[in-house]
Amino acid sequence: MAARHDIAAPPEQEGGAAPADRIPSTAPTETDVRRRARLSRRWQRDMRWSPYAFVSPFFLLFLAFGLFPLIYTGWASLHTVELTAPTDMDWVGLRNYTRIFDDDFFWNAAKNTLTIGIISTVPQLMMAMGLAHILNYRLRGSTFYRVAMLAPYATSIAAASLVFVLLFGRDYGMINWALNAVGFDHIDWQNDKWPSQIAVSTIIIWRWTGYNALIYLAAMQAIPQDLYESAALDGASRWKQFLHVTLPSLRPTILFTVVVSTIGASQVFGEPLLFDANKGASGGAQHQFQTLGLYLYEQGWVNQHLGRASAIAWTMFLILIVIGIVNYVISRRLRASS
Repeated sequence: MAARHDIAAPPEQEGGAAPADRIPSTAPTETDVRRRARLSRRWQRDMRWSPYAFVSPFFLLFLAFGLFPLIYTGWASLHTVELTAPTDMDWVGLRNYTRIFDDDFFWNAAKNTLTIGIISTVPQLMMAMGLAHILNYRLRGSTFYRVAMLAPYATSIAAASLVFVLLFGRDYGMINWALNAVGFDHIDWQNDKWPSQIAVSTIIIWRWTGYNALIYLAAMQAIPQDLYESAALDGASRWKQFLHVTLPSLRPTILFTVVVSTIGASQVFGEPLLFDANKGASGGAQHQFQTLGLYLYEQGWVNQHLGRASAIAWTMFLILIVIGIVNYVISRRLRASS
C-alpha cells in the first residue's frame, strides 16, 4: 500500500514553540494563593496538635480514675470520714496515720503480706524460669504449651480460689486425702497460720507462674545463639550454659519480674478474701492471713472508717514508691557493672 503524503504537519511557531492555545497557565490566582495558605496553616495545626488529641483519652481517663481518686484519698486521709456520711469531714491531720501505726492489726497485716509475698514470689519465679528454659528448646506442640501457660492467668480469681478452697478442705479436701494416704495427719489449712498462708500463696503461684514463664521465654529467645555455640565449643554443658549465658543475659528481665511480683504481692486481695471460710475481710478467725489489702477493705467497708482506710491506702502507695526507688538504684548499678 502506498503511503499518503497529503496530510500536512501543523505549522511550527518561531523557535519551535507549541501553539499558543496549548500553553497551560501556571500563574496562580489570588484565590489559589489564599487556599494554599489556608491548607498550609491547617496542615501545620494538624501536625502540631494531632498527637495530643490521639493520647488525650488516656490522660482524661487517668485524671478521672487515677489522679483525682489519689488526691482525694490523700485529702480524706487527713480527716475523719465515715462511710455513712462521706461528705462530712473533720480535720484531724496525721492522726489517722499515727493510729494505724499503733494498731497491732496493721502490723499483723504487714507481716502477713511480707510472708505471703516471699512464699509466693520466690517459688513462682524459680518455677517460671525452669519452665521457660524447657520451652526455649524445640518441642513438639510448643505453641500448645505456651497457650496452656496463660490459661491460669486468664482464669477468674474467684473461680480459681473456690477450686483451691475445695482442694484444701480440712475434712474432704484432696490435699488432706493425699497426705493421709502417705501417713500424715489432716491439716487445717484455713485456720492454722502457716498452712493458710501457704495455701493462699499456692493460689498466687498457680495463677502467675505461666505469665512470668512467657516473659522469661521471650527474653531467652532474644539472646544471640552465638553465645551458646561459643560456650558449647568450649565444652560447657547445658547447665553451665544456663548459669553463665542465660542468667547473666536475663538480669534486667529478672529484676523486672521481681519488682512487678513484689508490687503484686503487696496488693494481694482476692485470693485471701475468697479463701476465708467466713467469706469476710478478717483473713481468718485470728487474722492469720489478713493482708494489707484486706485490712484496708475491712477498715473502709466493714468498719466504715473511710479516713483510716485512705491513710492505709496512702501508706501502701508510699511503700510502692520505695520499691520503685530500690528498683531504680539496683538497675543503675547493674547497668554500671555491665
